Amino acid sequence: MFSSFFASKKWALWAYLGLFLLLFFLYMQTSLNVAINSWYSDFYNVLQKPKIELLDSNTTQKAEEKFENNASLIQEANQKAQENFQKANFINKGALYYYQSLLEYFFNSRAMIEKESYSASDFYALILVFLAIAIPYVLIATINIYFASVYAFKWREAMTFSYLKFWKNKDDNIEGSSQRIQEDTYNFSKIVESLGLSFIRALMTLVAFIPILWTLSDVVSKALFANLDESSSFYFLKNIDGLLVYVALLISLGGLIVSWFVGIKLPGLEYNNQKAEAAFRKELVYAEDNRKEYAKNETMIELFTGLKFNYKRLFLHYGYFNIWLILFEQMIVIVPFLIMAPGLFAGAIGLGIVMQINNAFDQVRSSFSVFITNWTTITQLRSIHKRLKEFEKNIEYAKNKNKNHL
Repeated sequence: MFSSFFASKKWALWAYLGLFLLLFFLYMQTSLNVAINSWYSDFYNVLQKPKIELLDSNTTQKAEEKFENNASLIQEANQKAQENFQKANFINKGALYYYQSLLEYFFNSRAMIEKESYSASDFYALILVFLAIAIPYVLIATINIYFASVYAFKWREAMTFSYLKFWKNKDDNIEGSSQRIQEDTYNFSKIVESLGLSFIRALMTLVAFIPILWTLSDVVSKALFANLDESSSFYFLKNIDGLLVYVALLISLGGLIVSWFVGIKLPGLEYNNQKAEAAFRKELVYAEDNRKEYAKNETMIELFTGLKFNYKRLFLHYGYFNIWLILFEQMIVIVPFLIMAPGLFAGAIGLGIVMQINNAFDQVRSSFSVFITNWTTITQLRSIHKRLKEFEKNIEYAKNKNKNHL
């Protein structure tokens, strides 16, 4: 499965250079996500403190507001931006440099100047900043999706012709061999590519956003536990750094454990279902050449009844698994807001920080939960891998491949 693509001289360029390009695209997407997260804070702070512009009833002409070029405030903002840049890790540095350059272009400072209120021009300037981040993200994501599809197909091509070479020399009649070569090779390469990129994206996101969430957690902890005294049973929480990171981790681990138990039967059911599908398809394929001997009513009813029974069990088990998965995804949305609510209503944190923390928390939590959100796909991959391993065993793939190397 893997050696036909990654251990082949013929496919080495596609396998490794293609993988490098996919990882580079993921890095760019992650960096732009970090830039958007920084934008969240500034944008929602502007929304929270709008400058109300009153219109004179005797005239329809609006007064133009000029930007106050306060040198001391700009210097303070630039110093803050420089400190944030120096603290950033290797993934975040590029993102922050790009975002700070955009702010400098639109606002003449590398960080937003704190004001008592913001004008409509500030709002529209931040919209342009967002577009300058979002448009490259869309282009890179589109290229990545296209290239990933081509990459998966090249992998399928390598697997297909590697299997064909040994399958044609095998005299035994192997059950479902056409499905293994035609369908399972494609599904395996596509799912492994998709899951692999999802896991790598999750890892990059964690590397990028854990430091951000860790730093922002201090603001939340101070507001949340401000009234706790030393006699309280929860006083120890006051001294925990990176509280929101641990909350995201615990929620994700708990969700993963529950998902494992709820969906424990799904891989076996998927495997049995594919065997039933293969038997039904095989009878129809034989009937194309000999309708008198194959696809008789009794045989087809028997095969389809088995197929129907398997699907009913599969739908039932996916039903209660989906109840858990959807419930988990919906309930997790309110967790960061519940944690930040005391600080928000006490005036300790602003709306911009709330939205920035919420976005960072969601990025970290979703990355920790990558196994949960892809559980159905992982289940399908496990059944496909099991079928392909059986097929490789039947055609003596490993044995014949070693002979060829010798």
